[in-house]
Parts: sequence; structure tokens; C-alpha cells
Amino acid sequence: MTTTVNAYGAISATDPLEPMTIERRDLRPHDVLIDIDYAGICHSDIHTLRGEWGEIAYPQVVGHEIVGHVAAVGSEVTKHKVGDRVGVGCESGSCGQCEQCAKGGEVYCLKGNIQTYAGVDVDGTITQGGYSQATVIDERFVLSVPEALPLEKVAPLLCAGVTLYAPLKHWNAGPGTKVAIIGMGGLGHVGVKLAHALGAEVTVLSRTLAKKDDGLAFGADHYFATEDPATFADHQAEYDLILSTVSAGIDYDAYVDLLAVDGTLVLLGAPTDALSVTPMKLISHRRSIAGLANGGIVDTQEMLDFCAQHDVLPETELIAADDINAAYKRVVDSDVRYRFVIDAKTFG
Repeated sequence: MTTTVNAYGAISATDPLEPMTIERRDLRPHDVLIDIDYAGICHSDIHTLRGEWGEIAYPQVVGHEIVGHVAAVGSEVTKHKVGDRVGVGCESGSCGQCEQCAKGGEVYCLKGNIQTYAGVDVDGTITQGGYSQATVIDERFVLSVPEALPLEKVAPLLCAGVTLYAPLKHWNAGPGTKVAIIGMGGLGHVGVKLAHALGAEVTVLSRTLAKKDDGLAFGADHYFATEDPATFADHQAEYDLILSTVSAGIDYDAYVDLLAVDGTLVLLGAPTDALSVTPMKLISHRRSIAGLANGGIVDTQEMLDFCAQHDVLPETELIAADDINAAYKRVVDSDVRYRFVIDAKTFG
């Protein structure tokens, strides 16, 4: 049996999003039915729907920043109960048995995880995301949202939050470390807040100084314009960790030069062009370039708890479902400070 819910989705890579209905599966023993309250808009949603990361099946409903309340649980669910505040991020399933899954790294499941949208679900259907009234998710992938976090602000943390928290944790950002963040958009502004809360010395590297006041208010200690050649000349071999949140291609050699000995440049955005870097720039200072998808369930829950403890919240603009297409244009035009959140009550 299935349940029909209202949603917003696309029927092709070129058509605007429109109202539609989708089916949610009946509860299996370990499933949780979530009434969605809010869904965040991630730039990944736009890339996916427009086929910019490869072909997908349509119709497709996206959204992997989901928060709401538990409406019902399967017969063997132990992790959540009806009424709980919960969230769902980028992954909604994995094998649960491989080495990565066993240690909470489901995002790197060796057999391939199930993406919350545009993936192949356990019943063979295409997963449909959070731009909808409700969803059904395996309890392992349902996060608990602390009471201290205002629910209308939480959704972007389920992607942007953990995508920045995971590398900060993995590369031991904290007191005595220097962290630089490339880009001050939907990802970058959350990274500034998290790195500051962790105690690192935080620098923003943005194309211009247009958002400098925001960056400093969010916790950055320094803010430099990358269009100014002096930025690269004055900060050679300075940073222990550089997090690149941008999807556009950049001059990797120039940014590698900013890394200290043993420093790491981590790619969080996903440029479509191949990466090019001069090997000696890595060799001479034992530097590294790495990539990171987002974070597993352990990291994501830890991030939510950390944000509640340190009052870390994204800057959001609440919109109705009818505003999604206009919001997409604004995201592409970098005309949002800093994340859109959809009120799920407006799905109908």
C-alpha cells in the first residue's frame, strides 16, 4: 500500500517546478512516517533537476534538507516515537553492513548508499525528496532535532551544516588552527559560524568584500577579496585547512600556495572541470588536496547537537511553494542571504 502526498517537482530538465502528487510507501517494520514542516533549497537540487550532474528520471521531487515531526512508526522502530522533532539529510539508506556503515560513515557506503532523491529506493522506485507534505524513511537515517533549535531554521543544517562540520571535525579544526573558507554563500556562511564555534581562527576568501560585514558578524576573524592579488601574495603558507565551498573552477595553484606545511585544501563544492595543480606545490610543503561528500549519521547528529549547544543557525528566508521557481533563479544569481527554506504547509 502507498500514501499519496502533495509535492512540487519537475517533469523535465527544462520545465519549471510544478505541483504534483507522489506516492510514499506503506510503513515497513523499521520505517518512520514524517510529516514535513520545512524543506531547505540546496544548489544541488537545481543541479540535479537540470541534469547538470547527469541524467535522472522524471518526474522528480528534490529536497534533502528535511525537518518535521514523526507521524507514525513501524512495528519494530525503537529510535523515534510519534511527535518527535526529526530531520532527514542527503542519504536515506545504505547496506548497513560494510565497514563504512558500521562506523557511521553511510555516506561512503561501499555498496552505494540511497540518496534521499533521484536514487533507487529499497522497493526499486526512484526516491522522491522533501519538497512534499510527508516522507517515509528508515529509522537509521532519521535524525533527532534538539528542542533548542527553532525548527524553521534547521533544514539547511541537514546538508550545508554537516557538509562543513564533517571536514572541520575530520581535520581537527579548533583552538590554535587557522581555517580559511572559500566562498561566503549558503555553505560558506554556515562554515564560518561552525569554525568560529570550534575555536579556530577563521578567514573568509571571497571574490569581493561585498559580504565582509556579514562574515565578521558570523565569526570570521579576517575577510579578504580574492580579486585582489595582494590576498595571495600576503598569505602564503598560512592556513592549516582551506574549505572550498564553490562549484566554479578556481586557480588551485594559487590556493595551494596558501596552505601551511601539512595543510589541506578540501573540495566541498563540485566543479565540473578537471582539477589541475602543480605537483611540486604539494610536495614542497607536504600539502594535500582532498574531497568530502557530507557526513554520515553519527556526524550529522553530532552536528545538530553542537549547533544547539553553541547557538549555530543558518541565515534563512522562509518562502511558500509557489515561490520555488523564483527562489531557484535567485540562488543561481547568488541573490540570497543565505538559504531558502520552504514552508511545507504551502504544498497544499
